Amino acid sequence: MNAPFGHVLTAMITPFDGEGNVDHGRVWELAGYLVDNGSDGIVVGGTTGEAPTLSTDEKVALFRAVVEAVGDRAVVVAGTGTYDTRESVELTEQAAAAGCHGAMAVTPYYSRPSQEGLIAHFSAIADATDLPVLLYNIPSRTGRLIEVETLARLSEHPRIVAVKDAVGDLAFTTRTKVAAGEALAVYSGDDILTLPMMAVGGVGVVSVATHLAGRQVAEMVAAALAGDWDRARALHLALAPLFQALFVEPNPQPVKGGLNAFWEPVGEPRLPLVPAAPDTVAAIGVALEAARRA
Repeated sequence: MNAPFGHVLTAMITPFDGEGNVDHGRVWELAGYLVDNGSDGIVVGGTTGEAPTLSTDEKVALFRAVVEAVGDRAVVVAGTGTYDTRESVELTEQAAAAGCHGAMAVTPYYSRPSQEGLIAHFSAIADATDLPVLLYNIPSRTGRLIEVETLARLSEHPRIVAVKDAVGDLAFTTRTKVAAGEALAVYSGDDILTLPMMAVGGVGVVSVATHLAGRQVAEMVAAALAGDWDRARALHLALAPLFQALFVEPNPQPVKGGLNAFWEPVGEPRLPLVPAAPDTVAAIGVALEAARRA
């Protein structure tokens, strides 16, 4: 399968210290841990990385840190999309200068542009550098769906090579594959839909669960790619409670709580997000133990 960014990417959280500043030492440690445990690539400064609360300087420093930490052995994709095309272009240029291997561009939020506006926005980002672009289709957060026909048109751009599909609709994913074919690689943007999406032509996942169960998610994806659907299904079912537990509260509250409890301290989310509830963290622990036995 054409997987321009690899098959398993982690949408990495942004670690903060006790004062709420980016903890660059932990950024290095976490990036290395993720790559050592099954991730082909890291998405930096996306939704899970709390991009709306990061300044431009913080984002660029994160891009540089992750490239320096793992850029010689994993793909580093910078989250450069915002609701402002000019800002998105400038951030993409800075990501390229920092040595990132790709850019992820989310649908502009709040302004809810037309489909023609989306084409112009994403094309401007793709035209800005030589970086391949991963579109991020998540209407539940942005208020605007990138329609199938729009995705097909965007796939004609030589640097728009993939989409992170967080629409939550397998029929939509299927129509995307029919319309865009191999010109647009489809990555699952929702852990619990990774295996079903791969059954209709998806190439892998941009995952949250890989923070805690990276080896198991990577094995599931590898089994699906090899056509071992029985093993892939068994892993999917074993991981399903973890996938669910990680999204019972707004992302990344649960995964940060899980990392703090079951890995190393990564700090609390920035407001307006709040720490995960104790019951959520406990549920993650139970689900994680089950997943690790799969």
